Amino acid sequence: MMALWIQILVIAACLAAAGILLRYYLSMFQQNSYRPERFLRWLKDNPLPHPFRKEKLKFRMTLRMVRLTVVTALLMLGLCALLRPWGAVACVLLTPALMLLANLLLSPVEKAVGRWYYNDAAKRLASMPELIIIGVTGSYGKTSTKNYLYRLLSEKYNVLMTPGNFNTTLGVVRTIREQLQPFHQVFIVEMGAKQKGDIAEICALVHPQIGIVTAVGDMHLETFGSRDVVRKTKFELLEALPSDGLAVINEESEGIMGCEDVPAKCEVVRYGIDAPNADVRASGISYSRSGMEFDLSDIHLSTRLLGDCNVLNIAAAVIVARRLGVSAGQCALAVSKLQPVEHRLSISRKGSLTVLDDAYNSNPEGAAMALSVLGAMDLPAGAHRIVVTPGFVELGARQREECITLGWRAAAHCDLLVIVNKYNREAILEGARQGGMDENNIICADTLAQAVALMQPFATPGSVVLYENDLPDTFR
Repeated sequence: MMALWIQILVIAACLAAAGILLRYYLSMFQQNSYRPERFLRWLKDNPLPHPFRKEKLKFRMTLRMVRLTVVTALLMLGLCALLRPWGAVACVLLTPALMLLANLLLSPVEKAVGRWYYNDAAKRLASMPELIIIGVTGSYGKTSTKNYLYRLLSEKYNVLMTPGNFNTTLGVVRTIREQLQPFHQVFIVEMGAKQKGDIAEICALVHPQIGIVTAVGDMHLETFGSRDVVRKTKFELLEALPSDGLAVINEESEGIMGCEDVPAKCEVVRYGIDAPNADVRASGISYSRSGMEFDLSDIHLSTRLLGDCNVLNIAAAVIVARRLGVSAGQCALAVSKLQPVEHRLSISRKGSLTVLDDAYNSNPEGAAMALSVLGAMDLPAGAHRIVVTPGFVELGARQREECITLGWRAAAHCDLLVIVNKYNREAILEGARQGGMDENNIICADTLAQAVALMQPFATPGSVVLYENDLPDTFR
């Protein structure tokens, strides 16, 4: 029989360990959108916990997380009381299972709370019938387009946009309840999706009059299954538009190009650069040390932003702004003052280095554009083009193929390729070798900190470093 004081020590130690693990699994559950099925898929791929790893996405102790923590703790205490001291050991081993059980027990409460918040947000919108609501979605480019559109429309209107990555129904509801005021004239809603019906759910709440689809690509194929399903999901925004509304779509995107079954019952404006079916086309794109210039219809635009991706994002924003009465001069002025969206092909200086930060980009098309910008930049003698990347995630069956292509493209545009993380290492290496890259110009690192340290000998004055994608906490 184990002595009482030893039992107490075992229980205390196990509960402390279980508490640390619970904090870790709560964070991962939050990053998986509070959805048990997504969390279980992640858990299957990551069976060993890493509770002391530095978080890339900050954990938010919301009221929902407080409720989930309390109920999970009660389950743990109950298990300890029934099976001490072995119940405490079970708490450590079964932490994620106990958390999911607590979530199941709380599901009626969470549904009721969510329904009340949703209805309250709907009432607030109904009280503002003159509010212009614009939906922005796409496999990539939606956050940048939202920000650029906000800046352009602010020349004439009092504008509110969903902040950060508040692009789920819960995020939109929270924005409406906490930030929407009677004096707002325009509400720009970023709409994200990881499965079919996600965008339709947001549209049912906000009822947009204008919709922008920035791209259809191979994002989240693990949940969507195919690009066709991705397109149908993104086009849920267009289906929700009224007959007197406006649909603006990127004809340059492979997933949209030439698509004839656009489900909009309103006017559709297609934009692009080389796309033959574009109604509005950007042309005369040129780069300088201060950014780039281009023409869009009758407007000449100059900006600090870089890359065809930003040309397209600006084009979508200008089309909508012009339709809502913002003058050509106001658009040109606003575009000249646009600031790069952090971590989305933003350019900055770090000592003698130029840094292209594309860390939040996680799609093949965007990465190809970023590499093209890197390859087009003029460098002084002795400088190097450096790419730091972990590759792509959540591309399903196409992930390996796309990572091989990424390595091949990097070989064509950079002097040094730094592969971070083990997740896609072999595929990227294979592509780089196919592209003819010398093994001496490839570095493999387990962490970003290690990558930065190993690339220092190549970071000579005048060099350019492209940070392409950054895996979230849910990947190793």
